Amino acid sequence: MAGRLLLLLLRGAGTALRPGRALPAAPGPCARRGCGELAGLRAMGFSQEQARRLLALQPRLGPEHREAAAAQLLLLGLSAEAALALLERSPALLRLPAERLRERAEELRRLGLDGGRLQRAASRCPLLFHVPRKRLEAAVRLLRERCLFTAEQLREVLGTCPAVLLEEPRTLHHQFQYAYFRMGVQQKEMVKARLFQMPFAELRSRHIFLERRGLYETPHKGQTQTSNPKLKDILQLPEKDFLASLAYSTPEEFEVFKKLLAREEEEKEEEEDVDALYTEDDDDDLDSDESETARE
Repeated sequence: MAGRLLLLLLRGAGTALRPGRALPAAPGPCARRGCGELAGLRAMGFSQEQARRLLALQPRLGPEHREAAAAQLLLLGLSAEAALALLERSPALLRLPAERLRERAEELRRLGLDGGRLQRAASRCPLLFHVPRKRLEAAVRLLRERCLFTAEQLREVLGTCPAVLLEEPRTLHHQFQYAYFRMGVQQKEMVKARLFQMPFAELRSRHIFLERRGLYETPHKGQTQTSNPKLKDILQLPEKDFLASLAYSTPEEFEVFKKLLAREEEEKEEEEDVDALYTEDDDDDLDSDESETARE
């Protein structure tokens, strides 16, 4: 009798643990479908509270989409809480086919984002799963072939700043060229300083501010008359610390400088537009003269 009772209990436990079968319902009313979805998410490792938060995202979405998306994120190595936080920041991921999520994860692994790097990249930049594959390939090709980062340096760049894969290649190349030619910084230091984490406009403002205060000099053949601040300090120090310890200036002076720099840029762009207009006019006149000569 005792053996039969034990067998019945074991069968009951096995039934409760099968995916898709409802767990014992929480106190209070619960729709049959909702309880089934809740049970499926609980079986995947989400807590009761996490599962309820997940069910609140895209409430009209079918349960198979929600569970498939959550499962793919868990397979990346994300914890239940990390996967939930990612979906709360980017609920559109729930509408992507599970196959698309799986394929994109494989693509990112091939780029060197494996293990912890892939988990951090997915958490920091969920748009990586939405951007077209050609955009990813173009960014990687530019960083390898034109910026000449090594394979290991590229993995580090993608791991610390996965958003570079969302940028237009022309934008990335411009920022790289500025750091390389204008600031005299090599690839190794760029990677260490996490160059692409700071918007280019802010990098340029800080650099030119130091330069005009005589605190930064573009190296000539690798040599300078002054000891330039490290790129890592220029990029990673909060603005208050950057001004106090590197620029020896005040926030008010920096704000005035940025406004003047923006005005300089506007004037420069206007001059370039005028020059381009005159160039077009000259070309038209030349074409007209050539036509007249041909008729004669």
